[in-house]
Amino acid sequence: MVERRVSVGWAEGLHARPAAIFCRSAAAAGVPVTVRKGDGDPVNAASMLGVLGLGAEGGDEIVLASETDGAEDALDRLAKLVSEGLDELPETV
Repeated sequence: MVERRVSVGWAEGLHARPAAIFCRSAAAAGVPVTVRKGDGDPVNAASMLGVLGLGAEGGDEIVLASETDGAEDALDRLAKLVSEGLDELPETV
């Protein structure tokens, strides 16, 4: 399993618009990704309801994970998106 720990860079956290950006990006990543907050249960990173249910606020640490071989690049891009509070998934890291 590959993991990336990252602090949420959006001031409003993973709510509404940032959660939609994150979920769309996770779905487009090409590999199945889960996300969890703290010691909580992981949820599908492409699920808007799952991500909103995390209650992740700005500055909270979340863990992105995937069990798929070759997921490192996808997780790096998602981690950059979250940590920098970007509006779209970066092409490269």
